[in-house]
Amino acid sequence: MKKFILFLLFGISLLANDIIIRESHCSFDQTVANIKDIARSKGLTLFAVINHSGNAKAVDMNLNDSKMIVFGNAKLGTALMQQDMSVGLDLPLRILVYRDGDGSVKMAYRDGSWIANHHILNAKQKIEKINKGLDKITMKAGQCKKD
Repeated sequence: MKKFILFLLFGISLLANDIIIRESHCSFDQTVANIKDIARSKGLTLFAVINHSGNAKAVDMNLNDSKMIVFGNAKLGTALMQQDMSVGLDLPLRILVYRDGDGSVKMAYRDGSWIANHHILNAKQKIEKINKGLDKITMKAGQCKKD
């Protein structure tokens, strides 16, 4: 019984994790390009790509490959901000692409439920749309054909 309870608590803690990390089967650069292309193809606005590793290099510091892709949907974001202006602190959406210490390429993003849990919102369907969109983008962006 104790093992079952521990297993259950472990499962719940995994579901409560606000940051989703997914491995990419593409190169770092291809993963970044894929996310940008997919976001544009879905009609999302690409606001910025922040080159964390490039910024580190500019100050003579080392950092594994790391870029943040910032994108969004003004109609969806505006609807959320109309309910709680502080949502603007967490929008637009972001996906961090990075190379971990083992050389694997990863994509990380904050689950939409984090936004719902940290702001005064009545927007279950909109949060589900965010989650589904981020899931689809990262699933597709991390798929590359093997030669």
